[in-house]
Amino acid sequence: MPETILQRQTLQAGNRVFKEGEEGHLAYIVQSGEVEIFKDIDGVETVLGRIGQGGIFGEIALIDSQPKMTGARASARGSKGSTIIVVNRATFEQKLNKTDPFIRGLLNIL
Repeated sequence: MPETILQRQTLQAGNRVFKEGEEGHLAYIVQSGEVEIFKDIDGVETVLGRIGQGGIFGEIALIDSQPKMTGARASARGSKGSTIIVVNRATFEQKLNKTDPFIRGLLNIL
């Protein structure tokens, strides 16, 4: 099976990656910039955290296939936008199959 080509997305500040409640089937790695993780709490979008370069978010969707519990968008801080790498289930499973069996076992338990 050939190596899967990774997809990159360039986002302007404020562009959403995904919304709370959307189907989860992708994970993301921040290549540059920053991504905000936010949640609607009592009708107000509240930033729960920020993911910087090298950080991973949305990965739980590849494990449990549940709807997203939060939203994500390119951070407006610094307003340079962000570049993210999109990881689909096939790429995740391909990489997982090459990893240590102990790690695979732990992820299956989760």
